[in-house]
Amino acid sequence: MIALIQRVQNASVSVARERIAHIDYGMLILLGVESTDTEMTAEKLIQKILKFRMFSDNEDKMNLNIEQISGEILIVSQFTLVADTKKGNRPGFSRGAPPILGNRLYEHFITTIQSQTQCTIQTGQFGADMQVALVNDGPVTFTINMD
Repeated sequence: MIALIQRVQNASVSVARERIAHIDYGMLILLGVESTDTEMTAEKLIQKILKFRMFSDNEDKMNLNIEQISGEILIVSQFTLVADTKKGNRPGFSRGAPPILGNRLYEHFITTIQSQTQCTIQTGQFGADMQVALVNDGPVTFTINMD
């Protein structure tokens, strides 16, 4: 499971020109699910993300996590994160989870993170053609890979 996390001033997701989710200051999580991932993988990733110190303290050092700043979280499924780009000029997606498993683990990720934080959680729509808009703060972007 791979998460690309971004510290954002705000972020939103639209499907068919209709905004379905919006957050203010917090974290955008783009989530890629691999075929070998399990619920345990999701739970380990959630623990890492919730404790990850990417927000600035009073001395402008990244010492605070999402909960310490009472930030908001937007979670968006993104299968392209698991693409194999090492060979050729066309990405390969053989590592990606099949849609049924991907959706199940995406939903498990959402329900589990909701149960473990007081942060406001918004989500994209699994499998949809989404337009994601964001203002990256910093910019601050990290990739967390749970393999």
